[in-house]
Amino acid sequence: MADDFLHRDVPALGKRVHRLGLSGSFGLDEAAAREALETVQYVFWSPRMKGLTAPLRDALARDRERYVVSAGPLLGFLRGGVRRAAEAALRTLRVDYLDVFQLYWLGKMSALTGAVQEELLRLKDEGKIRVIGTSIHDRPRAGRLAEDSVFELLMIRYNAAHPGAETDVFPHLARRRPAVVAYTATAWRKLLRAPKGWTGPVPTAADCYRFCLTSPQVDVVLTGPRTIAELRANLAGLEKGPLSAAELDLMRTFGRAVHG
Repeated sequence: MADDFLHRDVPALGKRVHRLGLSGSFGLDEAAAREALETVQYVFWSPRMKGLTAPLRDALARDRERYVVSAGPLLGFLRGGVRRAAEAALRTLRVDYLDVFQLYWLGKMSALTGAVQEELLRLKDEGKIRVIGTSIHDRPRAGRLAEDSVFELLMIRYNAAHPGAETDVFPHLARRRPAVVAYTATAWRKLLRAPKGWTGPVPTAADCYRFCLTSPQVDVVLTGPRTIAELRANLAGLEKGPLSAAELDLMRTFGRAVHG
């Protein structure tokens, strides 16, 4: 399997990274997190991810430049809250900078006001953050932001049941080429079980990640394993490489059935 499927140079991040990123959102414990950090490099972190915090802090102390750490304010409506969240993350992780600082769920949990943009740019000028990003469900807006905005990274929903980014977002990336991080690859596990009337094979979680990474527009896809067994299965499954044309067609057919 070609190494350029599992690893990619991401200009917006200034690094070559493993394309499976880690999220601790589903209660991954410390032992599993430490094992994950031996392979993965992109880490989506928040202080609420208790099992991930200590292992990540230790990994960063050993080799800061190996990792890409993404954090953000729980609510990003006011410039003061944005700055406090960034500086609190720096203190908690005991680092001098965050690789990515993103506004979460733009339009719902954060707002792209002039004051917030100014604070993000000020934090970047101070060297406290390196890349400004956002997560967003509004795909047409994400497409516009890809072409012209302060954002250098977009975290978007993309999976076989919700492939709309292929038309709403991906065609708009060429102008600036912000980094793209896909999440909800399993559609909140809906892609891991057969919908009513489906008699064909059912994908594994790794197949869902392979679907995302087969797109040349996706730099990193997030995995949120609950156990060390899930983590190992996801990593092993990626060794199969990109989906073949037949596998891709089957995934799209299954995704349409799941979407209903």
